[in-house]
Amino acid sequence: MSSVEEFRTEVRSWLRTHLTGEFAALKGRGGPGREHEEFEGRLAWERHMAAHGWTCIGWPERHGGRGASTAEQFAFHEEYALADAPARVGHIGEQLLGPTLIDHGTEEQKARFLPPIRAVRELWCQGYSEPDAGSDLAGVRTRARLHEGEWVVDGQKIWTSLAHESQWCFVLARTTPGSRRHAGLSYLLVPLDQPGVGVRPIVQLTGTSEFNEVFFDGARTDAAHVVGAPGDGWAVAMATLGYERGVSTLGQQVGFRRELEALAALAARNGALADPLLRDRLVRAWIGLETMRATALDPATAPSLAKLYWARWHRDLGELAMDVRGAASLLAAGEHGDPYDLDDWQRLFLFSRADTIYAGSDEIQRTIVAERILGLPKEVRA
Repeated sequence: MSSVEEFRTEVRSWLRTHLTGEFAALKGRGGPGREHEEFEGRLAWERHMAAHGWTCIGWPERHGGRGASTAEQFAFHEEYALADAPARVGHIGEQLLGPTLIDHGTEEQKARFLPPIRAVRELWCQGYSEPDAGSDLAGVRTRARLHEGEWVVDGQKIWTSLAHESQWCFVLARTTPGSRRHAGLSYLLVPLDQPGVGVRPIVQLTGTSEFNEVFFDGARTDAAHVVGAPGDGWAVAMATLGYERGVSTLGQQVGFRRELEALAALAARNGALADPLLRDRLVRAWIGLETMRATALDPATAPSLAKLYWARWHRDLGELAMDVRGAASLLAAGEHGDPYDLDDWQRLFLFSRADTIYAGSDEIQRTIVAERILGLPKEVRA
């Protein structure tokens, strides 16, 4: 038996033993558009995982991880999905900030922030997008200045996932007065539980609120809480986006497989398979998923290409789900009589509209692929 299969067997056995009792009711709960479901219970579950060494498995052992390979991480996520385990709550800290600190942080920052992330004692959110700087991240206007040993932050962030549940935010802010575009930005670690920080949930198409707008009005953080050199935040921010578009999507792709299998079963039950066009689209979706899996396991795959591929695939799956359901997809009223009680397929369709926008829009990804990978002439910019 290979080491990966041995690791997979270990994961499967642990989940079978521990996803029981008080945690059994959490199965299938949470996820995009459903982050409000059993949040406290899922937090308790993830802390239970941490106590048994099952968080941050891809981190190096010296930082509390298991040093798991990409193949082992995929095996973990696949078994996690097959067990119908609840959606994770600490993934932004574990999969985005943690690797960023490991590669770019100081030893003091690693000692301070990595252990609480691994133990799921501090949750993080990402302070990048702004009302006038979403896809154009270099246009951020949130600013920060050093004053008496602290950074003082003023500005606004938007579409900040899980900010209302988080204790910390990594914030891209302009720290060099008069700087423009990529220059003069810094990557700051800012506590949210303080005067000068306001978090306002945004009601989404799904009727839920996992995105937020965050206001900084004289918020403060220690001068040492800057990752990389002051003014060099763009490089650090791009490294974080690389993690977001890369290995952190492995578990997400396993969830996609579960959604596709459930949709195929629905099509078999309701007669949609009789339509040759729908059959063809289901087959193409399966082929696309296999392609996605192969590219995710290839370390040579550029993160921007992976992001383009999975985002469009998942958005198309949401549209396919509506067509498989037919006229029933138009009715948004559940068994409890709520006038906007969406089922899982409707929620998938609506939430997946955002897939081609967040973590870098399709347009931005295509420009990156054209200019940085294919070496084509740069786009004309004002």
